[in-house]
Amino acid sequence: MSTSCGSFGSKCRQAGFSLIEVAVFIAVVGVGISGVILAITTATRDSVDPLIRKQSVAIAESLLEEIESMPFTFCDPDDPNAATATGPADCTGGAGGPNDEARLPLGPEAGETRYSGVTPFDNVSDYNGYNTALEAPPGIKDITGAPIAGLDVYNAAVTITQTALGVVPAADSLQISVTVTGPANTVVTVEGYRTQYAPNAVP
Repeated sequence: MSTSCGSFGSKCRQAGFSLIEVAVFIAVVGVGISGVILAITTATRDSVDPLIRKQSVAIAESLLEEIESMPFTFCDPDDPNAATATGPADCTGGAGGPNDEARLPLGPEAGETRYSGVTPFDNVSDYNGYNTALEAPPGIKDITGAPIAGLDVYNAAVTITQTALGVVPAADSLQISVTVTGPANTVVTVEGYRTQYAPNAVP
């Protein structure tokens, strides 16, 4: 701080900043800079999240589309009666038997897997309980079971339940829920319905 005085006996005038003013200025500027740095850091860190979420949504929608494209027949498509059955009772083994696709709990027939070239999933209900996190190795794979590069940190789980849809009874309607988990605790769930509009459509 400096002191200057005018002529003709005018009072002296002080110029500059006191130590307290400088300290307050430094504190205010420091807080401001910290806030800016925090905002930039947060924005940079979170900028990846939309990409992770978008990838998770793409995985979930792709698997949901795969499931919805499968047959929803009275009988397992491998059953010789599948193309002519008028209800679960016509399946080999009868209603509730091993070839009845409406038997509870829903799930694949013995030996069927998503990746098998011989006995693959061949009906919507086969996907119930499918969970890539339980596989070795975990992660997203293509239909042949080959891991997809970059997607090993994502996992997908499927739940399928008999759920009435409007006038369509629960026995003829399946609610499909696909949940994908990814990095940064990302969780995405997509849902769809599949009705039994073609119970004898065997591939």
